[in-house]
Amino acid sequence: MATIVPAPGLASAETVAALDRTAARLRVSEIFHSLQGEADSVGWPTVFVRLTGCPLRCTWCDTAYAFEGGEWRDIASILQEVHGYRVRHVCVTGGEPLAQKRCLDLLRRLCDEGFEVSLETSGALDISSVDPRVRRVVDIKAPASGESARNHWSNLPHLTSRDQLKFVLADRADYDWAVGILRERDLSSRCMVLFSPVYGVLDPRTLAEWILHDRLPVRLQIQLHKVLWGEIPGR
Repeated sequence: MATIVPAPGLASAETVAALDRTAARLRVSEIFHSLQGEADSVGWPTVFVRLTGCPLRCTWCDTAYAFEGGEWRDIASILQEVHGYRVRHVCVTGGEPLAQKRCLDLLRRLCDEGFEVSLETSGALDISSVDPRVRRVVDIKAPASGESARNHWSNLPHLTSRDQLKFVLADRADYDWAVGILRERDLSSRCMVLFSPVYGVLDPRTLAEWILHDRLPVRLQIQLHKVLWGEIPGR
């Protein structure tokens, strides 16, 4: 078989392969095994792949350590580690995972490998290219987050019944704002809507009473992992 010699100025086959491996890398903050604490898969043993970086700075953010640092990992090594935990559910989170464009490749590969995959995203970036097999948990940022102007409302038509919208609420003003958005945009007809209190700020019982009083078609969410382990990273 004839040897293919690259034309002058073109990269060798080995160089092209190396560049492709580099392009398929993601900066990973941590990979860990825990119970899913949120959304419709709450309670399931889950592998979390937390990607580094986020363009938002929510006032109540509990994963600011993922804004920077981490290590570059190729997708094959990420998949190998995920398989090692021998669980069905995988959650790709951040930071803001979609801030790294190769996140889309990771999500697709995880689905191809047979995992039940969810994505936790801030709602500030386009979700239309996310593999349809992925359950998308999309935030809508309320005013107390300091980032409500970043809500990417054009995401709403892309939601399906498999997806979830999440409001994290710090006070009554956030709640009233969220109720207005819920009703104005008829969100509960699109997908499951979650109302979650900011941990340690809004009493979950108070939020529950508001939801019941107003007969809202939403699901109260309390972060199970924090009930069990507090605010320990990697749990």
